[in-house]
Amino acid sequence: MTLAWRHLLRALYLETSTPRTPKDTNTSLSVGAFWTSITKLGLHTKPSMPPCDFTPERYQSLAYNRVLEIHKQHLSPVLTAYFSEPLLLHQGHMEWLFDYEGNRYLDFFSGIVTVSVGHCHPKVNAVAQKQLGRLWHTSAVFFHPPIHEYAEKLSALLPEPLKVIFLMNSGSEANDLAMLMARAHSNNTDIISFRGAYHGCSPYTLGLTNVGFHKMELPSGMGCQSTMCPDVFCGPWGGSHCRDSPVQTIRKCSCAPDCCQAKDQYIEQFKDTLNTSVAKSIAGFFAEPIQGVNGVVQYPKGFLKEAFELVRERGGVCIADEVQTGFGRLGSHFWGFQTHGVLPDIVTMAKGIGNGFPMAAVVTTPEIAKSLAKRLLHFNTFGGNPIACAIGSSVLEVIKEENLQENSQEVGTYMLLKFAKLRDEFEIVGDVRGKGLMIGIEMVKDKTSRQPLPREEVNQIHQDCKRMGLLIGRGGTFSQTFRIAPSMCITKPEVDFAVEVFRSAFIQHMESQDK
Repeated sequence: MTLAWRHLLRALYLETSTPRTPKDTNTSLSVGAFWTSITKLGLHTKPSMPPCDFTPERYQSLAYNRVLEIHKQHLSPVLTAYFSEPLLLHQGHMEWLFDYEGNRYLDFFSGIVTVSVGHCHPKVNAVAQKQLGRLWHTSAVFFHPPIHEYAEKLSALLPEPLKVIFLMNSGSEANDLAMLMARAHSNNTDIISFRGAYHGCSPYTLGLTNVGFHKMELPSGMGCQSTMCPDVFCGPWGGSHCRDSPVQTIRKCSCAPDCCQAKDQYIEQFKDTLNTSVAKSIAGFFAEPIQGVNGVVQYPKGFLKEAFELVRERGGVCIADEVQTGFGRLGSHFWGFQTHGVLPDIVTMAKGIGNGFPMAAVVTTPEIAKSLAKRLLHFNTFGGNPIACAIGSSVLEVIKEENLQENSQEVGTYMLLKFAKLRDEFEIVGDVRGKGLMIGIEMVKDKTSRQPLPREEVNQIHQDCKRMGLLIGRGGTFSQTFRIAPSMCITKPEVDFAVEVFRSAFIQHMESQDK
């Protein structure tokens, strides 16, 4: 079904008949309080879920309790699952997910900003199945057409001289290689990244990642230095014209439209890092065009352009981490770095590149690629395998054929403006920000202090959204920001549903605080 037909179907806005069973209780609530909150929610609003033209298969696998037992006994003890009773998913179709009980959810986080064109997209599925029957794996010691077909398609989407592609399996791997490239080419060691940045969780990239709960007491990622994140909402400087977004902060400033005092102040902080915390010559600077894990943080317009110039004056290369922002998600441009008017020396990408299939890439200039080749026989067993490349090509085709970049721009802007109205309506909504289909909603105690809303209160709002059929992500230093990044096939009626779910959850929160 084409995107146009799907828009038409959802314009009818039929109410779903899928039953929803509120079985995911917060352990901090008594049973009575839980059911009281559910009753109140039902009395106030019952957001109608848009229709879905798909029926999931009947779940016939492990019992829920057995899943919990196996997870506890045999899988990582690191607590990563959302909700006090983790959601057990069974099947996906485009922007929809189904749990083991058959309940339907609108997926507004797309597997942590990964399912770019929709769960189990029919065309991507068909291409994967065809390649599975032809050739799975060769390794880099033999050639196969899918890797060359993909390299030609991907390179056509990047400006000169970014034309040399190294294929990998994950974003961490891609950023590992980019760090190695920067050091091999510059013959320097120090690499700078923002506080709040997330560039991976491998031993090498942990040095670049500056999110507290991803840091270890043991040495890792040597030669990495953090610098202040130019956050115009939570940082020391910010105003009402700073961001490249339809929605600006609630902070006021006296800046003329063509200048930004906040940007100038943050650039001074960046210069201070260069002058005090790294060697006179550096290897490079990593930046996400918009920070993802830190809560969809946007920088002042013009900041990255000046920062890139300063880095290059020190002999460093500039790396754009497009793992979350690439492939048309931001709407106005295919790559996030293009929204800043900069040309990086290295671009890393993953997540949406394969619509959930393990795939990543590093793209750089011929000169930097040759610098690496002179120093290292770089090899990756699974990188660029036939199945990944076939899927990657189909993802690029779907983005173009279904106008998903344009859809990200139109529907994303619509959603941002809708959420901005919620910010004006509720004191606990401190900031709404983002671009295209990468949006953050920062929850605060009040708009004056901008202090984060307590985690347990944000948790409850998060669970209430899930109970009403909406899945969203979390981010920020204190997990205070809701991250919204649906598949790029999302439609306006689905946005309307999501907005009403948030409104209902916020109303329920206000009532719980009034007791």
